[in-house]
Amino acid sequence: MIDFSKDQEIIKNIEAVRLFNEGKERFVYILTFGCQQNFADTEKLYGIAAMMGYTPTQDVGSADLILFNTCAVREHAEDKALSLLGSVKAQKKRNGELLVGLVGCMCAESTSVGRIKTDFHYVDFTIEPSLLHLLPSAVFTALSTRKRSFYYGTESFDFPECVPTLRQERHRGLVSVMYGCNNFCSYCIVPYTRGRERSRGSAEIINECRALIKDGVKEIMLLGQNVNSYRSDIGFPELISAIARIEGDFIIRFMTSHPKDASDELIDAMAEYSPKIAPFFHLPMQSGSDRVLSAMNRRYTRERYMSVLGKIKEKIPGVALSTDIIVGFPGESEEDFLDTLSALTEAEFDQVYAFIYSPRVGTSAAKLSDPTPREVKVERLSRLLSIQDEIAKKKNSALLGLTVRVLVDSEEIRQGKRVLTGKTDTAKPVHFESEFGQVGEFINVEITKACQSHLIGTERK
Repeated sequence: MIDFSKDQEIIKNIEAVRLFNEGKERFVYILTFGCQQNFADTEKLYGIAAMMGYTPTQDVGSADLILFNTCAVREHAEDKALSLLGSVKAQKKRNGELLVGLVGCMCAESTSVGRIKTDFHYVDFTIEPSLLHLLPSAVFTALSTRKRSFYYGTESFDFPECVPTLRQERHRGLVSVMYGCNNFCSYCIVPYTRGRERSRGSAEIINECRALIKDGVKEIMLLGQNVNSYRSDIGFPELISAIARIEGDFIIRFMTSHPKDASDELIDAMAEYSPKIAPFFHLPMQSGSDRVLSAMNRRYTRERYMSVLGKIKEKIPGVALSTDIIVGFPGESEEDFLDTLSALTEAEFDQVYAFIYSPRVGTSAAKLSDPTPREVKVERLSRLLSIQDEIAKKKNSALLGLTVRVLVDSEEIRQGKRVLTGKTDTAKPVHFESEFGQVGEFINVEITKACQSHLIGTERK
């Protein structure tokens, strides 16, 4: 049994749930939305649920406990979660013992929780991200009293280190190095749903990574809303270097970085330990217009951003770059947008995640005048993606004929042939046929075809 140490009430509720379920096999299904941090939280939720006697299932129809781990970054993510939440209403009606819970970033917003209270009466509980360790309390309350509970509005965002994790992929470990954000970009809800920055101790992180590697993990993903601002007894460059010095055949990735904190020391560490530290850098640009960047409270200019990108390219040969871009931020003019297109062309990203601006209640940008019609924003996004498709195709075509290392993520049968899918060290998806390769292995693949979104190759010894 994992020792929650400071909270004996949680231990008591874990045991109470087990007794209440009378030793019967129970199943938990979790649907996860949003960022990698949410997926890391889901692994903790599975770990806590296992302590209560619940076994993970991919069949929502057989579940006794259904959790929706939600995202609040964009309106579309919230709408999708609520739409799918509606799909379990009939299941809940048929099975009176089924418990349905909403967790994650939506559950830290009072307006969202209020909507759940009034419009989704079949939801038994909600839990905000910093209180996920209270899942046993929420489940026991629902089982024993059939009363609904809503855990949000906490003033403390301390997350217990000892919460167990049940990994969903044996070859990949998601390791949170910090929680929360201090940046308060004008469009972003994260500081309000995840709280202010809190960094874990380096020894705890390094020991966690060492245990994962000993267990056969091939990819360590270090997570934080802004990993560059990790501050404990050491900084992030020192942390990632220490992990890279652990013996073993594995690769390190990290996200997300903020351009204002992308230091020379971090770039130097990546160069020194490449390819153990993956030659891949995700650096959200958001806009190529200084005027818009200022309105976004991003605290860097286009020139500063391009300077960082230049250092990365210079010091890490063959590095791949990805970014986030918001199209249609309130007041974005055609000139502002053209600045973004020119920055896109100058940077030559390998991957771009571009979205139309989504107002978030509680952020300062949500109060700004936004006169640009939706159809103009849609057209701008289409133009941007069209340019990026050509850039990505050119970047991928440069790999034709080369043999690259691929970490296999999945397998499937296509037209009677066994096809594996994985990622290169530079995070490019690759499909290739293989008779004996396994998920979680590094395999050498010669690239034979390049598309804008993926590569196709042939296995090589």
